[in-house]
Amino acid sequence: MYILVWGKFVLYKYVTCWLVTEGVCILTGLGFNDFDENRKAKWDACANMKVWLFETTPQFTGTIASFNTNTNAWVARYIFKRLKFLGNKELSQGLSLLFLALWHGLHSGYLVCFQMEFLIVIVERQAIRLIRDSPTLSNLASITVLQPFYYLVQQTIHWLFMGYSMVAFCLFTWDKWIKVYKSIYFLGHIFFLSLLVILPYLHKAMVPRKEKLKKME
Repeated sequence: MYILVWGKFVLYKYVTCWLVTEGVCILTGLGFNDFDENRKAKWDACANMKVWLFETTPQFTGTIASFNTNTNAWVARYIFKRLKFLGNKELSQGLSLLFLALWHGLHSGYLVCFQMEFLIVIVERQAIRLIRDSPTLSNLASITVLQPFYYLVQQTIHWLFMGYSMVAFCLFTWDKWIKVYKSIYFLGHIFFLSLLVILPYLHKAMVPRKEKLKKME
């Protein structure tokens, strides 16, 4: 729980820097980005955060999409898309994240953090696909009265493991982050590596063959 709270607040120093910088750009006119269809000026040319999405999304991919958006767009355009020739989306994504880790620096903590991001995103996609394709889980997920409970559980898992990943990012060196992970028995690594192995089998067991054939058609 300490890591959950710490992870949430440690990100605010980056959020604060980006929002203050965006404010400066707006005040100096650099943030002007043409007019919308109602002829209202847009001031988001230097925006690097989607604050509402950052604060409300229960998904890891939502946080990634809301955070450091200019860097993400640059990497998607100039690294990820140029690796299309590999013919494997996961491999392209993994190499893009490796580039981002090396871009931040040569500390082992950066590599561990972005490796965790890669693992978490893959597992999250598998989980979403399982819930979508399984009639039982899909019906459970659509029960309105349980939506607040689902949201609370998602947010708890989301911010717990965001904080877990940020430990290595903020402590930089192996001798520091390894102590924290040892103290909680590498919980995040075991949890997501286990899900990576288990979820494909759950998908096979819980998605009826008829549904799979329909999806293929």
